[in-house]
Amino acid sequence: MDRRRFIQSSGAAALAGSSVVLPLSALAADEIGVGSIHDLSGGLDIYGKPMLDALTLAIEEQNKAGGLLGKKLKLVSYDPQSNMQMYAQFAQQAALKDKVAVVHGGITSASREVIRPVLNRSKTLYFYNTQYEGGVCDRGTFCTGVTPAQTVAKLVPYAMNKWGKKVYVIAADYNYGQITSQWVKKFTLENGGSVAAIDFFPLDVTAFGPTIAKIEAAKPDMVVSALVGGAHMSFYRQWAAAGLTKKIPLASTTFAGGNEHVVLSAAETDGFLVCYNYFQNLDTPANKAFKERFYARFGKDYPNITELAMGTYQGFKLWAEGVKKAGSVDIAKVTTALESGISIDGPSGKVSIDPATHHCVLNVSIAETRNKQLNIVQTFQQQAPTDTSAVCNLQKNPRDNQQYVIKV
Repeated sequence: MDRRRFIQSSGAAALAGSSVVLPLSALAADEIGVGSIHDLSGGLDIYGKPMLDALTLAIEEQNKAGGLLGKKLKLVSYDPQSNMQMYAQFAQQAALKDKVAVVHGGITSASREVIRPVLNRSKTLYFYNTQYEGGVCDRGTFCTGVTPAQTVAKLVPYAMNKWGKKVYVIAADYNYGQITSQWVKKFTLENGGSVAAIDFFPLDVTAFGPTIAKIEAAKPDMVVSALVGGAHMSFYRQWAAAGLTKKIPLASTTFAGGNEHVVLSAAETDGFLVCYNYFQNLDTPANKAFKERFYARFGKDYPNITELAMGTYQGFKLWAEGVKKAGSVDIAKVTTALESGISIDGPSGKVSIDPATHHCVLNVSIAETRNKQLNIVQTFQQQAPTDTSAVCNLQKNPRDNQQYVIKV
């Protein structure tokens, strides 16, 4: 499956579904608005379309169960087109014009830091459901994605034990890549390794020839990639074309988050290691039941269900539980309810809100790519966001409102 066909298939059902509406009309009195700000076009659409699909399913399921507070939920979807200015515009529209009760959205850290202050000013609850570098401390924001202490801390030593101690790091040139690369360095050094180099790339870079030559000359035992987006997919293809896939192994904090392993060939990706909260082949009753519902809704030919899609699905479920407990969609009441330690038994396992950080305690697994599949090799139960908890305690400091750059 090439990239264009993948994107068309992964988002087509949601875009055609009756639950997705353009932000054109005010909510009816018997409706609760749920805002979705996910990239449906532009360089980040490989992540955004599956996230919208997952949110669509979650809302439809909630409506079939009677909605919330006696009202139906209405999905109000915006496409920021991977453009930071449009993120700001749509966050303001969602909160002030369309008056949604919650916004689920943002992919890059840059997009989150555009959305977050807008929603803070308008007192609109925000769920950021994407893996990221950690450190956000904001009582109006809940971060349901994994952080480096939950995944990088497991991936790096596992890969080093398998392949060796000398690591070469490549990363996207913005908050996520810059900070995550430092976590990779920290865990490499702590496990007795060394870092040959760290190289950064803007999100629109597609030519990696000079970097591949540098990596080959450095002779590392492995590469750790924190590349992001459709353009950066070119690295993996060029890496394989240079004959290095079988010579220098690769682990990644981001690979397969946009189903790159589905788009690329098995020969280009076999043997890559990743670590996430969710993999489609988790063998649990809850996940099997979820997949049945998901494929019934979007078709049996739907590509792999991604980590970011699951983060969005579970983020909605956590918010819904908060609304039920609060008996209201008021941001203060729902926040207090969520801070009581609400948890769900999701497709990925138990997911609980950590009251002090507004992040999640959850399971993570390491998986190896083989024949375009992600095969789990080790699972770690109930990992806490210890990186963010080192700098953030919203129980003691409820007025805190920033992203800390955690010293590593």
